[in-house]
Amino acid sequence: GGSSGIGEATALELARCGARVIVATRNALRGEAAASRIRRETGNEEVKYMHLDLSSLRSVRAFASTFLRQEPHLHLLINNAGVSAGGTTEDGFSLPFQVNHLGHFLLTRLLLERLRSCGPSRVVIVASSAHCAGRLRPESLGHPPPGLFSAFQDYCDSKLANVLHARELATREQDTQVTCYAVHPG
Repeated sequence: GGSSGIGEATALELARCGARVIVATRNALRGEAAASRIRRETGNEEVKYMHLDLSSLRSVRAFASTFLRQEPHLHLLINNAGVSAGGTTEDGFSLPFQVNHLGHFLLTRLLLERLRSCGPSRVVIVASSAHCAGRLRPESLGHPPPGLFSAFQDYCDSKLANVLHARELATREQDTQVTCYAVHPG
């Protein structure tokens, strides 16, 4: 989610600080354009684009594999991308739940060993105060709830899953050099 909005602003500030930044997004044109803008504005040539479509678990695995092959270091993983529109992914999950949570969860899991080996490192999960309205129903997890406001409820559920993921990851990584945070961007 680094080609616009909060993700691009975050990538820009990290690049200004001299960090090597990977802008990961599903749209190659927007991703390349964002990386180019950031390089131009900061003078930091270490800003690269890599394809990542969180609505496809296959794409998440491919991104992680390529990243681990090409990048020896990972000190900060920011899980920022998010959608609120309805729909179903190729993997059979609701679009918001997969993009906002499952894709990030899998990506974090696949990159966790690299984060540990590069510690101190951190994982930042961009959640939302909308998590307060979330409800996780184990029998239908990853599928939109029924009802008039199902798309909004699905978004809230995905943000609750973000917060719970951050809390559990922080607990599990307590004795490592990996810290984890959930943040509300507002």
